[in-house]
Amino acid sequence: MKTTPEIIGYLAAILTTASFLPQAILTIKTKDTKSLSLSMYAMFTLGVLFWLLYGLSIADKAIIFANSITLILAAAILSVKIYNRLYNKG
Repeated sequence: MKTTPEIIGYLAAILTTASFLPQAILTIKTKDTKSLSLSMYAMFTLGVLFWLLYGLSIADKAIIFANSITLILAAAILSVKIYNRLYNKG
């Protein structure tokens, strides 16, 4: 049985990761990144990568779960933003 801190960790992981889904879906669908900050997404994606590495180093499943999915979503948004910037689309 999971302990209360583990349950809280998983709930936090689910909510923060799910909060990225609408932005990722919209960005991938429309390719519109004009209103998104390149520096913010670059720093955020790097921060999520470090959280994932931290989670792996301490073997914390909630941190690994949340940051693996969030890294994929944030990297997808960042990739579209960089592509648009390179090709003067936003």
